Amino acid sequence: MTISKTLLAAGLASMLALTGCQSTTTDTQVSSVNDKATSYQPTPYVELTHPEWSKNATIYEVNIHQYTKEGTFNAFYEHLLRLKELGVDILWLMPIHPIGEKNRKGGRGSYYAVKDYRSVNPEFGTLEDLKALVNKAHDMGMYVILDWVANHSAWDNPLTETNPEWYTKDHNGNFQPTPWWDWSDIIDFDYNNPEMRKYMTEALKYWVEEADIDGYRADVAGFIPTDFWDNARAESDQIKPVFMLAEWDARDLHKKAFDMTYNWALHDNMHEVAMGKKSGGAIYNRFAHSLSAWPENAITMNFVDNHDKNSWEKLCLIALAHT
Repeated sequence: MTISKTLLAAGLASMLALTGCQSTTTDTQVSSVNDKATSYQPTPYVELTHPEWSKNATIYEVNIHQYTKEGTFNAFYEHLLRLKELGVDILWLMPIHPIGEKNRKGGRGSYYAVKDYRSVNPEFGTLEDLKALVNKAHDMGMYVILDWVANHSAWDNPLTETNPEWYTKDHNGNFQPTPWWDWSDIIDFDYNNPEMRKYMTEALKYWVEEADIDGYRADVAGFIPTDFWDNARAESDQIKPVFMLAEWDARDLHKKAFDMTYNWALHDNMHEVAMGKKSGGAIYNRFAHSLSAWPENAITMNFVDNHDKNSWEKLCLIALAHT
């Protein structure tokens, strides 16, 4: 009797153990099926949230120095009402920082050769003048974004002395301009350096906090690693919802970093149609391409002109000559 009871108990234990294993396997299989079903569900490519005020907005680029005879924030201040009446929603200020002197091009130099990322060009006015301009624009229902040059700085930016390791070097160990471009007045940052990334992110956040600006237009945004922009956007949004415009036309920038990129191709097609070089079908084809190739909620900027087209290609002058 003892042996039989022992065998019976062992048999029951084995059956229970087997049942338990079968139950676990079944649960695992069900979980796996559910996971697979979830993986087939579509997810939006664009993960960020656009500021409500940025939708269908009209952007107006401002060259502070050339806009008025005085070339100052205060002089431009007087034009805000007229621009508001024209339907402008977002004021894009070209770089407002001091311009480098070393290796500068021309007598005035380029706004895109930044000497100090946390200072205002004294020719434009003071930080307080900029704040007053931003506040007035806000009171009138407009928003202000700054042109930001993150890819490179002027040769005489103090960072070249305090943190030379933040810059790329040529094969001789010297500072170098962006390779292959005729940008001899600037030198490239090295985004493989975490401390350099932190500095640039803090500088971006500074103007949002200090001057209450509403976002940025990022110069040559695609020359800079996308993961830098992803993080910079996330940190900036913790201060206030910002609007980010990239001078680029790649879809990966839309996922977490930028609300808007340039629609270069549409602009070029429209110009060629206007000049009689292409038929109107070129514009139709461009819209057809965009509909299929770009993710939903990725906004592209359709523009009439900007400083690059104006300065280098003189398209406005060409168009006027044909009128």
